[in-house]
Amino acid sequence: MSTILVLGAFDTKGAEHAFLRECLLEAGVEVLSVNLGVMGTTDRFPVDIEADEIARHGGESVYALREAGDRGEAVRLMGEGAASVVRELFDEGRFDAIVGMGGSGGTSMIAAAMRSLPVGVPKLCVSTVAAGDIAPYVGTKDIVMMPSVVDVAGVNRVSRVLIRQAAAAIVGMAGQSDARQPESENPVVAATMFGNTTECVDACRRYLEESDFEVLVFHATGVGGRAMEELIDEGWVDAVLDVTTTEWADEIAGGIMSAGPTRLEAAGRRGLPQLIVPGCLDMVNFGPIETVPEHLRRGDRHFYEWAPAVTLMRTTAEENRRLGTIFAEKANGAQGPIAFLVPTCGFSVLGEEGDLFHDPEADGAFSEGLRETLDPSIRVETIDVPINDAAFSKRAVAMLLELIEQGRASG
Repeated sequence: MSTILVLGAFDTKGAEHAFLRECLLEAGVEVLSVNLGVMGTTDRFPVDIEADEIARHGGESVYALREAGDRGEAVRLMGEGAASVVRELFDEGRFDAIVGMGGSGGTSMIAAAMRSLPVGVPKLCVSTVAAGDIAPYVGTKDIVMMPSVVDVAGVNRVSRVLIRQAAAAIVGMAGQSDARQPESENPVVAATMFGNTTECVDACRRYLEESDFEVLVFHATGVGGRAMEELIDEGWVDAVLDVTTTEWADEIAGGIMSAGPTRLEAAGRRGLPQLIVPGCLDMVNFGPIETVPEHLRRGDRHFYEWAPAVTLMRTTAEENRRLGTIFAEKANGAQGPIAFLVPTCGFSVLGEEGDLFHDPEADGAFSEGLRETLDPSIRVETIDVPINDAAFSKRAVAMLLELIEQGRASG
């Protein structure tokens, strides 16, 4: 029998969570209840873990939070405490799925707890903010955000229907999930892809699958890179084929798809075999052209409208040299087998000869910056084809397999 963890601010949302709990029990599951309400609790149902324990895990007492009267600080600390407690409960095997309901403050605390859990653990949040920008709540995790339509304020003809649906959904998800056990024993390769490197990565994926590897492909949009790094740290991945490292171009040039300054660190930290490619380092991502910073639009930068909501900007030689230096610094700290493969005839579809972003001098600056800083023992191989050429894909997979064998031999 599955156990569903129900969490929320029971001081203000007691009736709503009581109805949710009733729906879950009717569905034949067990319920573990966690109260996040700083101002009190509920007598509508038994509460398994009260807010004072959550507050202690956040570094404060619930009484101090009440006296301080700082709602924002209370939400932050209770979110941290909830994340700690919920993760401990999961590691102890106490529940199989998690569900909660709330407004903006409640959603912040609930989502913080859900983000502490591994991918694959069913997570559902019924929220008043679910129809807006949910990126700050979801982060890189598989949280299902369900719009509450009406406020989470009473059980009425609308909320009653949606709460029943939420209960049915999380019960169904729990019945189909086992985040603790892999479905396959095949080794896992993480790969990064963008529209401009799709042909390359699709070919690499086919070659690897033919060799009995399972391939997880991440879209290099910022959140994709962060998700990959997190899954590497969580132990889901055995090797990394980092074809599309474009998120670093956004990081240094102010684009909207940065994965942050720790990108390229997880695989090296865990000692995994990794092949790094400067895929799409010839571009920086922005939204519609009018959203590009004015100082860039007034300069001599090259732009391309990839889609109505996507504007690409060509990187400069100076930026690529800096990227090469950064990549070398990341690689120098790696604890496992690592190598670079650089296509000299274009880092993307747009970088091929005759296309808008074709600039051999700017591309070459990446290799110059890389070699100037890179540990001489780390291999850098160049190949005189565009990144999406079949020969590049074959060589990339061959090099990754060599690194994997090297890792096995040394392990």
